Amino acid sequence: MKKFLLAVMSLMLVSVPAFAGGGLNVFLDNLNVEAGVDLPGFSARISSQFGVPVPRVQAVVGAVAEPADAFMVFQLGQMTGMQNDRVLSVYQANRGKGWGVIAQKLGIKPGSKEFHALKRGDFVLAGGPAGKAKAGKGMGKGTGKGHKK
Repeated sequence: MKKFLLAVMSLMLVSVPAFAGGGLNVFLDNLNVEAGVDLPGFSARISSQFGVPVPRVQAVVGAVAEPADAFMVFQLGQMTGMQNDRVLSVYQANRGKGWGVIAQKLGIKPGSKEFHALKRGDFVLAGGPAGKAKAGKGMGKGTGKGHKK
């Protein structure tokens, strides 16, 4: 029962979009909660999203301070076109300095659209609670007032 309650509470937490006010830190905190509830599922989702074998994802998760840091290693690798081994080494050398510094060391320029996305935490881990699309313009079924059914 305790595990079920924790799972329900964490799912409620992670369903709040990161860009609703907290930026990157909120997004990463939510990912860590998700990973705490289901680390194998979390690893499988990262594997699927970034096209990396699960054992490699698990190795990166084991090499970083928090599971969400593994997500960021793969995300920054995708954003920069660098191998995740290179991103991981830059992370390990600079992890106390924050993701903004790590991103700059990887070549993401302050003021760029990528850097702004990083600061906003404008990322998604597909296939689960943090990956749910936010309903908005163009996301509905178009059956409201004024729409033909």
